[in-house]
Amino acid sequence: MNKIVIYWSGTGNTESIANKIKSDLGCEAVSVSGISTLDASKFDLIILGCPSMGNEELESDEFRPFFEGLMSVAKGKKFALFGSYGWGDGEWMRNWQDELVSLGGNLVCDGLIVNGDESQIDSNSYNAFISALK
Repeated sequence: MNKIVIYWSGTGNTESIANKIKSDLGCEAVSVSGISTLDASKFDLIILGCPSMGNEELESDEFRPFFEGLMSVAKGKKFALFGSYGWGDGEWMRNWQDELVSLGGNLVCDGLIVNGDESQIDSNSYNAFISALK
């Protein structure tokens, strides 16, 4: 199964998590600005990362348009979601998961949320996330 990690990162926290996932899965990681939705849709498993922004929502200028475009060409594909946050309780991830499924995505596991950068990852949650993606 070919896999890719696609992320948006403002402070570097989500990028550091993306690179850890990339390393542990042995796949490519790319920023949303570095791939088209059509090229992304060619992968069997698409692992998307975006931090919580504003009022617990996806980043609106780059990531949200990419995500919406991707979902228009990648219905039925397998997805996993991850991201970082600094406040709140993970509502953005729950909403994102629900939206992905409502748009026809196949969510393979619960999203991985991290309060900060990759050094703050809960090892049990991370190991379960990676195991679901292998």
